[in-house]
Amino acid sequence: MSDSTKLTAAKRTDFGKGAARKIRRAGNIPAVMYGHGTEPVHISLPGHDTMMALKQANALLTIVIDGDEQLALAKDVQRDPIKPVIDHVDLVVVRKGEKVTVDVSVHLEGEAAPETVVTLDNNSLQLEVLATNIPENVVVSVEGLAAGTQILAGAVELPEGATLVTDEDALVVNVTQAISEEALEAELAEAEAEAGIEREESDEEAAESAEAAESEGGEPAEGDAKSDEA
Repeated sequence: MSDSTKLTAAKRTDFGKGAARKIRRAGNIPAVMYGHGTEPVHISLPGHDTMMALKQANALLTIVIDGDEQLALAKDVQRDPIKPVIDHVDLVVVRKGEKVTVDVSVHLEGEAAPETVVTLDNNSLQLEVLATNIPENVVVSVEGLAAGTQILAGAVELPEGATLVTDEDALVVNVTQAISEEALEAELAEAEAEAGIEREESDEEAAESAEAAESEGGEPAEGDAKSDEA
């Protein structure tokens, strides 16, 4: 069973932007809790404790209002675009034994085969799980996987009691062959040429060009010509 974080809330009767600003100035967070056919309950949550609790995805909360406790999950968290604060929280009521659909992050572990690149195409999977037993993440091992290996959602080992909601054919992990530095440079040069971009020759490239010209019987350098005239 997931451990819930207990937050003591206060009912609020004032609404609107002005009332919400007043709540935030007092260090609290305006919120609304609803679900299971009940009327929405507008509440004020303790700011610091709520922010700490919501650092964990799909955190199970125990909301205490006038001594009564209610389990809830954060359905929507509205954050300030500039300041590290929460503006508003929508909470959905849940009950023990009830299943909910949540997005659970995918965590990769292990090292794939040498000279490969591992791409995480889906960083989360949608699962149906017990509200009181939501996993923190889903672990996928890439240990020793060769280039060309693909892991689909249906092949991911899920926590006990979890059911996959995401399409089974959704690509989760893709292992490809790493491109060499030379091949990457060639691709870049080709792309620049197609775009009509002229690259400046580096000192190293200029030196290599000069050496190549001399080896092909090119004209002697200016210093060598003076030596012959003398």
